[in-house]
Amino acid sequence: MAIPSTSIQGTLADQVFKKLQDDIVLGVLPPGSKLGETELATRYGVSRGPLREAIRRLEARKLVERAPHVGARVAQLSLQDLIEIYHVREALEGMAAKLAAQNMTDEAVKALYEVLAQHEQQQDIKEDVAYFQREGDLDFHYQVIHGSHNKSLIQMLIGDIYHMVRMYRYQFSTVTNRPQLALREHRQIVEAIEARDGEMAEWLMRRHIRRARENIERQHKAGIEPKVGHVKE
Repeated sequence: MAIPSTSIQGTLADQVFKKLQDDIVLGVLPPGSKLGETELATRYGVSRGPLREAIRRLEARKLVERAPHVGARVAQLSLQDLIEIYHVREALEGMAAKLAAQNMTDEAVKALYEVLAQHEQQQDIKEDVAYFQREGDLDFHYQVIHGSHNKSLIQMLIGDIYHMVRMYRYQFSTVTNRPQLALREHRQIVEAIEARDGEMAEWLMRRHIRRARENIERQHKAGIEPKVGHVKE
């Protein structure tokens, strides 16, 4: 039985969406890059229909924006925009960690430990040069946020800013020089969640994100910028 053309179109759009999203997050397509349809269609080997659908979905995720006389381009945050997002993350993810201590099941806490065990095996972390987390269930922060079981928090942190934050977390992961420290901080947060100590989990999460923000600010003042356009696996 032949696959309907609409299904083929949808499958192609899904594939190019995933590839385009990865290339944006990993800095292969740096912030501010123009997304020319002709070049991208050739690059990903698809027609413009699936490509346009993928770009529309990336706009919804705030990874792509449209500018007058330019068209679609990779979204770009100023340092001030990024710092403001980190202030929001500090408050909201701290709350998420507190709620996770109340609401996560023992199985979910075990899964958090398993995620950290996987992270510990990453070569970049062993060498203490970078700490990049894959999307979704392989992302420590994603797991904790969902563990809060608070729909409003999940929408704000996952639905609104998650993928933008992932992009900048990856790019700064190559210059922040704190991967092993960050991993230890993650483990401390899980231990507080496991102990059902919401106040401690919140404090630890807030400190963790605050330290990341302060490190970004220090790197910027020192003239060290994130390495975009270079994929470090």
